[in-house]
Amino acid sequence: MSTDSLAGLTMPGDRITRPFLEVKDLTVRFETDDGVVQAVSDSSFSVERGKTLGIVGESGSGKSVTSLAVLGLHRTRSNAKVGGQIWLDDQELVTASDEEVRKLRGGKMAMIFQDPLSAMHPYFTVGAQIVEAYRVHHGVGKKEARVRAIDMLKRVGIPQPEKRYSDYAHQFSGGMRQRAMIAMALVNNPQLLIADEPTTALDVTVQAQILDLIRDLQEEFGSAVIMITHDLGVVAELADDVLVMYGGKIIERGPAAQVFHSPQHPYTWGLLGSMPRLDRDVRERLNPVKGSPPSLINLPGGCAFHPRCPYAGRNGNRSFNEVPVLRGGVHAVACHLPAESRREIFEQEVAPNL
Repeated sequence: MSTDSLAGLTMPGDRITRPFLEVKDLTVRFETDDGVVQAVSDSSFSVERGKTLGIVGESGSGKSVTSLAVLGLHRTRSNAKVGGQIWLDDQELVTASDEEVRKLRGGKMAMIFQDPLSAMHPYFTVGAQIVEAYRVHHGVGKKEARVRAIDMLKRVGIPQPEKRYSDYAHQFSGGMRQRAMIAMALVNNPQLLIADEPTTALDVTVQAQILDLIRDLQEEFGSAVIMITHDLGVVAELADDVLVMYGGKIIERGPAAQVFHSPQHPYTWGLLGSMPRLDRDVRERLNPVKGSPPSLINLPGGCAFHPRCPYAGRNGNRSFNEVPVLRGGVHAVACHLPAESRREIFEQEVAPNL
């Protein structure tokens, strides 16, 4: 065999270099009485250690379903079908056993849930729940775990942690509950942290404190972070890379700076146009994305965004019949509009109003 023929072959013992988290062609479907919910379709992305990926989109776009798939939490639902590959530090999770994924969840990977009041158990104290999360993965005694729990409560900025250790979740304010949830998620120093709408329903000042806390703890632990949100301001502040999801698909993906300064998809233009701006007259009205998100049971033919897209007729009607493919290198987009047309539309019609 020639040298050229040997090139590209993987020899036994060779190690494939992967990102810390790599999701390939992820598909999540739920079988219901009304039909099959196509929650996530053919989604691929990756996150490196120490980096933050922001996932944005409207409710029902597939953001949270994607994160729950990474954690393996759809396994408890008999009507859920998960396909594709999820690699966490060279371990494939979709085909892994329930026990293998359970050992990783809460230890190597953890999640900050959107509503800590419903995510935390009402009948156990906050401290007891953090202790349990620590003991499951370390096999230590209650005394040592209690010291660790109090230390984590202190590190996330909860005053009088020794006293608040014995309080219940309903005795905490919204911001303090979110901090306690972060303490529980980080008690085992996870290498992957998923934050699902971590600042929803919090005061603006508390939101800023929570985001600063996540950033500081990420720097300390070197964790990979996935930030799921509909708030583009949060993404702009924290994320290195951005995924924009719509109708269960990734429609734009790229470095945060490029997505914000040179967005490529009409839906992303709409999201950016609907953001309030401090440098504008407060009497100006926001420009919402017209229409409603699509049903994941009966997705529109062609591009799922075409019923709401003001430019759908500018590509030879391909949007109505042909599903666009995510194309591009570092900055990829799934849109039938030619690149030159997108550039002209953005510069002449969109950018002046952003």
